[in-house]
Amino acid sequence: MEILNAARKVTGKEIPATIGPRRAGDPSTLIAASDKAREILGWKPQYDDVEKVIETAWNWHESHPKGYGDRA
Repeated sequence: MEILNAARKVTGKEIPATIGPRRAGDPSTLIAASDKAREILGWKPQYDDVEKVIETAWNWHESHPKGYGDRA
């Protein structure tokens, strides 16, 4: 729900969602961490905040309503 709420906040849209039961094969928990890439590769993300990531994607989408097709 954290991602959904962040997207609602950034876009100002309601973004309807239905929460349902896990499907067969769905993991009970998902964890994403960049610690290993940071440690081993010295990688640092340009944006480290989920709201900022969504904001930059949303701004791009708003300014490119046809996606990359508007560059043709």
